[in-house]
Amino acid sequence: MKTLLLTGFEPFLNFTINPTMRIVEELHNQEIGEYKIHSEVLPVDFEVAGKKLIEHIDKIQPDAVISLGLAGGRYKITPERIAININDGAPDNNGNVRVDETIQSDGPEAYMSTLPVRAMVNQLLKEGLPAEVSNTAGTYLCNHVMYQGLHYAKKYNKNTPSGFIHIPASHELAIQHGKIPSWSHDDLKKAIVTCIKVLSETL
Repeated sequence: MKTLLLTGFEPFLNFTINPTMRIVEELHNQEIGEYKIHSEVLPVDFEVAGKKLIEHIDKIQPDAVISLGLAGGRYKITPERIAININDGAPDNNGNVRVDETIQSDGPEAYMSTLPVRAMVNQLLKEGLPAEVSNTAGTYLCNHVMYQGLHYAKKYNKNTPSGFIHIPASHELAIQHGKIPSWSHDDLKKAIVTCIKVLSETL
């Protein structure tokens, strides 16, 4: 059986809950399609998150990598099409601030996801789950991690499908936050399982 590295993030900024944590923790060691899931939670830290991702890849040697992130305010599941070579945004959880910073000095301006993002969206819609391809992962930690994973694969000639999926807030988070749309945890989890199944069937 193949191995899929699935990552989420800890809570950050004014989001006291990060639903990606619960999803990856519940899917750890589960078998979905051809994949056995190995889950990890990444820190929201510009200096550490990308390095941790690479450490996990080196240790696990996965056949595919999917990273998850919270997009508080979005109301659809949004597989990301592209990651750009820029760190920029609010302070991370350790107070690090990045402004117009290049992620990798030897890297291109952008990388395209190597996940079947359109097929994922099409299947989610068939299952009645709102979804669309996103053309911006932002410039915060989600984009950072996506870029680092794709850069690593390119640099070392690894044919490992890699990419990023943003999810909306959970109901639990939305109640605390007060001003963002939300999905039930079960539907969020179902959406990610669906995306993994599509990956398993496509590649």
